[in-house]
Amino acid sequence: MTHEDYMRQALDLAREAAAAGEVPVGCVIVRDGAVIGRGRNRREEDNDPAGHAELAAIRDACRTIGDWRLTGTRLYVTLEPCPMCAGGIISARIPEVYYGAKDAGFGACGSILNLFEENFRHHPKIVGHILEAECGAVLADFFAGVR
Repeated sequence: MTHEDYMRQALDLAREAAAAGEVPVGCVIVRDGAVIGRGRNRREEDNDPAGHAELAAIRDACRTIGDWRLTGTRLYVTLEPCPMCAGGIISARIPEVYYGAKDAGFGACGSILNLFEENFRHHPKIVGHILEAECGAVLADFFAGVR
């Protein structure tokens, strides 16, 4: 499968989040070609400020493999991770992050700052703009409907 194929799976989760009234962000984590973690935003449903797609996918992947270390994985998320999610990615030792749309308001992988370039022991590789137009359109459509 390609990076775009995995991002399409994350987009499906983002659309599921939108249908539930959540900001449409979806995330999958892949190891050896298999999706081992899935997550979507659930802040409103769970009344949880940490209910972000990346953290849900990280928890799911950790349960799947039985370890908190997600070495050898790739994370695909429809929106650039925020500082909280970037911290979770660093803590889980995820080596590669692929995102769709930039986040000018909270982006911590280059839009506002890049936490992966700071003096932490772990520095994930970042690749942005995977299906950026589709990821951005899902967000724009959602917010157009809210306003």
